[in-house]
Amino acid sequence: MRRISLRIGELIAVLFVVSFGVFAMVTLMPGDPAVAILGEGHPPQDYENLRQELGLNDGLLHRYWDWLSGAVTGDLGTSLVPPQTDVTERILGALPVSVELAVLGLVIALVLAIPLAMWSAAHAGGAIDRMISATMFATLSVPSFLAGLLLIMIFANGLGWFPRAQWVRISEDIPGNLHHALLPAIVIAMMELALFTRILRNDLIVTLNEDYILAARAKGMPPWRIMVTDALRPSSFSLVTLMGISLGRLIGSTVIVEYLFALPGMGSMIVTSANQGDYPLVQGAVLIVALVYVVVNAGIDLSYGYLDPRTRRVHA
Repeated sequence: MRRISLRIGELIAVLFVVSFGVFAMVTLMPGDPAVAILGEGHPPQDYENLRQELGLNDGLLHRYWDWLSGAVTGDLGTSLVPPQTDVTERILGALPVSVELAVLGLVIALVLAIPLAMWSAAHAGGAIDRMISATMFATLSVPSFLAGLLLIMIFANGLGWFPRAQWVRISEDIPGNLHHALLPAIVIAMMELALFTRILRNDLIVTLNEDYILAARAKGMPPWRIMVTDALRPSSFSLVTLMGISLGRLIGSTVIVEYLFALPGMGSMIVTSANQGDYPLVQGAVLIVALVYVVVNAGIDLSYGYLDPRTRRVHA
């Protein structure tokens, strides 16, 4: 409970710093919200009246406090660019798309990376290890936009196996949703697969040289059982940490993939709202991404005690 309380305190502090930093930076963005709302060609007094109504003439701290007071109750304000909609509703519409793509991409990468890393570590220095390492290095070298374009050309435009520029929500049709999400998720998984495989492979090689692993081998335990039951879990620290970092990063940074496949996710929404000068939408979206990021990583940190009970006393 003490560790959980400390993590909650850290989470609140990080969110406070991030929210204030984003709010302050957003005020430096070029453009006038009053012009974005009313459009060009109105009398100067109309713009001034709207600024006064929105509180844009107030000080930074005063405006931040008003925004934060609403944010803690779930009210993130109203978007400035027509059609003016509730920011929370816009985010709740885009967030599931990015979360699904990030989670599905990580699952695909993890399902492939674990056996590849185990196989590579079991044959460290051999032909299989070199082949897997070279393949992962080549995968890591391919930019996500290029991988996305190639997959679209082959599987969407050429073979017609997957749709493009379409999206079906999981609440409407689960098989249809997976059919639309699979190809962009594969693009996301390619970069993560290479990182996961290389990190887990290196940690497994170190673990396999530990004394308790050598003792298990001396007792005649099968190599596959040693790898799965004794070596995999304590070797997963770096992998689990990287997964948490990747999940938070991918939710807000899948802009290229969402753009290529014309998906209504968080990444494309943040870029579009920033270009349009829609400050409330940018602030709310970045706050939600930060919230997901710190919550996931706090959960990852607490999971270390399960992965290796020896760390419970260290972290206590």
